Amino acid sequence: MITAKNITKQFGKLKALDNVSVSFAKGECIALLGPNGSGKTTLIKALLGMVVPDSGTIHFAGQDIANKWRYRNQIGYMPQIGRYPENMTIAHVIDMMKDIRKADSGKHDEDLIESFGLKRMMDKRMRTLSGGTTQKVSASLAFLFNPDVLILDEPTAGLDPLSSELLKQKIIKEKQNGKLILITSHILSELDDLITEVFYMQEGRLLFHKKLSALKEETGEIKLSKAIAKIMSVKAV
Repeated sequence: MITAKNITKQFGKLKALDNVSVSFAKGECIALLGPNGSGKTTLIKALLGMVVPDSGTIHFAGQDIANKWRYRNQIGYMPQIGRYPENMTIAHVIDMMKDIRKADSGKHDEDLIESFGLKRMMDKRMRTLSGGTTQKVSASLAFLFNPDVLILDEPTAGLDPLSSELLKQKIIKEKQNGKLILITSHILSELDDLITEVFYMQEGRLLFHKKLSALKEETGEIKLSKAIAKIMSVKAV
């Protein structure tokens, strides 16, 4: 579904991506992990066409994305911090997105709008919303157009436990529907029931890309956090 080959991106003296190659397939839920500054955000922005690599290629569904944008209609993106026009209501924001993406005017996926209880809050202005409610709007928009690929950046940050669980169940459902889901998170315990693969970056480089089952077998650990800690301690020696 998504293939990146030898992607390099430098900002001044900082090499944010250093010859990164990867392939992500449909039906997988992949954790993009690594410390702050490891290159995760730059990789996501490159996949979205928001950052142009200095070298290398990215293919989406077999097509080179260079100088193209229509492929983005197949991606639902949830940023870590959603920024919206402050004077617009939730209803205005959702209607605006539907209007912008008229080509995707098929049946909208409003599961999260319903389960998060946003229907009864539609007249609230974005500037009045708590961080958690803004996150609910961002999550709802990411899933709204029934995309083939979902990129979720720290999706449960700021969500209450019930809303976090509702989002996790939605992610599991869409993975079972054959969608490709990429998740970044610093809360590794949130990922145990969701992911099938781990993509770990450090200093702009891919350190490892493994099936979760293989990672657990290799380390002898059941929990993702402990498996990551063990493999990183071995690499540090």
